[in-house]
Amino acid sequence: MSGVVSGTSRLAIDIHFDLICPWCFIGKRQLTLARSLLADRQPGIVVALEWHPRQLLPDVPEEGVPFAAFYERRLGSPEAVWRRQQQVVWAAREVGLDLDLARIQRMPNTARAHRLLRRVAALRQPALYEALLDRMFAAYFQRGEDIGDASTLWMLAGEVGVPAVLRDDTTPGDASPPPGPTIAGVPHFVFNGRLSVSGAQAPAILFAAMYRAVQSPVAPESA
Repeated sequence: MSGVVSGTSRLAIDIHFDLICPWCFIGKRQLTLARSLLADRQPGIVVALEWHPRQLLPDVPEEGVPFAAFYERRLGSPEAVWRRQQQVVWAAREVGLDLDLARIQRMPNTARAHRLLRRVAALRQPALYEALLDRMFAAYFQRGEDIGDASTLWMLAGEVGVPAVLRDDTTPGDASPPPGPTIAGVPHFVFNGRLSVSGAQAPAILFAAMYRAVQSPVAPESA
């Protein structure tokens, strides 16, 4: 791939995710690496990210459920759970993430975490939002912290500098957002509103989608 991008110099990326999805944590890192490739090869492109939390398991009780038992029921046996977790751990290592799934005790309900993320998003401070998102992912997948627990969330928010007023779970404006577009799963990336990529994809694939999205306008498509 060579040459200079013609057309728009702005790239809007919509990312649909849930905090309990390890592939979303991996996908976020892959996106970061893809953005670095884009910055190196096309430094004039301005990238704007819009994060869309989507709750995969809204029926999980507010207090959560035991993590190991949940996945054994879902996958059928401890051996199947172990194989799936090894697949996730190895995929994470390929992008420089060390996961410690053995530390996770609870499968949380992520509604409260999503409400907090929406309040922080309203500040329009992308660096703060990403710092909180990274901290939440790391808390769950690397430290085994319960991100469904209010006190844990407020601690994480405080660590990255979220204003104290936004850490109050009674803050107005916490209603669920209107339903978004139908997607097959998360992570799901949409580039400039017209080209989509599903799943945790290699940085090179995401970079190629970014490059295509900033070319002359085309009809909506999936990569």
